[in-house]
Amino acid sequence: MSGKSFAESYPSGIKWTKQRKDVYHILIETGEPLSAQEIYNRILQRGQTGYAVSTIYRILTAFEEKNMVLKSTLMGEDTALYMWNRGEHLHYAICLNCRKKIPLKVCPMKHVRIEEEAFTVTGHRVEIYGYCNGCAEQKNTNPRALTSPKSVPGCAFRDSNPGQID
Repeated sequence: MSGKSFAESYPSGIKWTKQRKDVYHILIETGEPLSAQEIYNRILQRGQTGYAVSTIYRILTAFEEKNMVLKSTLMGEDTALYMWNRGEHLHYAICLNCRKKIPLKVCPMKHVRIEEEAFTVTGHRVEIYGYCNGCAEQKNTNPRALTSPKSVPGCAFRDSNPGQID
């Protein structure tokens, strides 16, 4: 967080509870989208008790209703991911092996123009899949250690020809 105190940075219009403050701190300190389970695990790692995953979901729902968090899912997955709404959007490169999410510095859609006058873009979603450096190195030493892109739900790329789409 910037130099602001919690009281100065916590959004107005939502009741302060210990649980909401804890979830808020996790989201503010994190630079990547997290699932409710991941938020719950981080809270437990901090030694905080008295939570249930259902509590985390209720808090995230309240935050989402106030447009305080951005909710998304990755292609082929059912798990919702949450990120604090900082007024910007991010895209990620996602490792097919370890599922690491690497933020892209620039929006790949920045220069895309649609010539159709009868269409107004209100949003977009871009996910790029591949292997992080650690998993790519692992592939060089043990090619069978990596997940096949074809085994990732929703992935249309074939193992033998990555440029060919099913």
